[in-house]
Amino acid sequence: MKTKNVYYSVLLFFAALSLYSCTDVENKESYTGRSEGPATKLNVLRNDSPVGDALEFSMGTTSIILGVECDGDWTAEVNSDWADVSNHAGYGYFDRNSYLKLIVNKNEGDARSTTLTFKSGSLTRTITLNQKGTGTDPGDTFPSSYTTLENFKMGYNLGNTLDSWPVGDWWIPEGKSPTDWEQGWGQPITTPEIINAIAERGFNVIRVPVTWGPHMDEDGNVDAEWMARVKEIVDMVIDAGCYCIVNVMHDTGASSTAWLIANMDVYPTASVKYKKLWTQIANTFRDYGDHLLFESFNEILFTNSNDGWTAPAAGDGAYEAIRKYHQDFVDAVRATGGNNEFRNLVINPYSAGNSQVVLDEMVVPQDKHSNHIMMSVHSYDPYNFCNNNGEWNTFIFDNTCTKEVDDVFNRVMTCASNLGIPAFFGEFGAIDADKDLAERVKYAKYLAEKFKANGTTGLWWMGLMERKTLVWYEDDIVKALFGE
Repeated sequence: MKTKNVYYSVLLFFAALSLYSCTDVENKESYTGRSEGPATKLNVLRNDSPVGDALEFSMGTTSIILGVECDGDWTAEVNSDWADVSNHAGYGYFDRNSYLKLIVNKNEGDARSTTLTFKSGSLTRTITLNQKGTGTDPGDTFPSSYTTLENFKMGYNLGNTLDSWPVGDWWIPEGKSPTDWEQGWGQPITTPEIINAIAERGFNVIRVPVTWGPHMDEDGNVDAEWMARVKEIVDMVIDAGCYCIVNVMHDTGASSTAWLIANMDVYPTASVKYKKLWTQIANTFRDYGDHLLFESFNEILFTNSNDGWTAPAAGDGAYEAIRKYHQDFVDAVRATGGNNEFRNLVINPYSAGNSQVVLDEMVVPQDKHSNHIMMSVHSYDPYNFCNNNGEWNTFIFDNTCTKEVDDVFNRVMTCASNLGIPAFFGEFGAIDADKDLAERVKYAKYLAEKFKANGTTGLWWMGLMERKTLVWYEDDIVKALFGE
């Protein structure tokens, strides 16, 4: 019996370690070993904190790790067919927890509840599992954010186009037409042929980044010709059968021209302009269907200088400003009515980043309707591989790189689960063309696998195709993204 107990202890030890690898739980170095006799404690933990009488879940598929603090053998049982636990039983220990994974399946119907019950000897611990449903809002015919994300295949950013904001002596903005601005960063005028080529290659989500600042007067009114050109390109995307994401782009970022800044001193003034901007955008597209999504803003920083790329410490006012902007965004769009009542909306962390601090500071804005908000993050990770970083460049996509990508996905998907909203990668890509194509293909293949494994997707940052000729000059990367 002693040999058997040692065997199972070792087996459980390695099983626990495998669960640790999927979470942020810190490994412990030494254990007293199994306890003997009846259990005297039975506690359930999440992220090392006690779980209360209930756990709340969004309507999407969710999995979380729970710790069982028990000094006797225990069992776990879920009283439903829409939730399950990976380990139905475990051993008790003096000084460490057992772990199990709780899986809650997507809910296509009304809100529902069930119970998760732990037992050890005479001790019982019951936790109610509550999951949101699709909702019964009158007139809501739009798919939920979860269903919409499920319909996303692979995405593409129509970058350096409507987002261009040329500066310098060579650029004289007076008298420039919308298509002049559109070509300001070297891309051709967008045509249905370009959009159709992207769609026909398999990309069914096209993000149309838009910079609005140079096309607004001092009262915040958007130039009518500029809005009309934005509408023309959105129509091209929708007509091609794709989902379209419209945002507020280089109005944020590390540029002297950026005006939307994550700073509470700036917020009172910027908020007025921001809400007026989104009211105009939303009114323009009020009657568009569910294939059009709005994204709050791009990579917002606490300053419009390069210093802003370093994320502030937890609790900084930058995060409060972001939360207020997000609420402004939701309120302004919903107030325009029509299909905007239920349109799916996209919010972003600070700098659209994926570090632990910016994800921990994310809060979902209040919405008058449920299940129509999702989160987007950007990932050019590993940075020294995906970008050209001079002497620090990484040229081989090796196991160190895959570990860094794994860590990003673990952070992002855990954050989304905790927030109760789905998440996708609004920008990604190995965009340094000086790196060997074969290595960049390895990156694309690995990212595609990670997207699939995590039930999400990403939008590659432009490139891959020469828009002037419609030639896919890096088709090997495209093939890797689609598993061809």
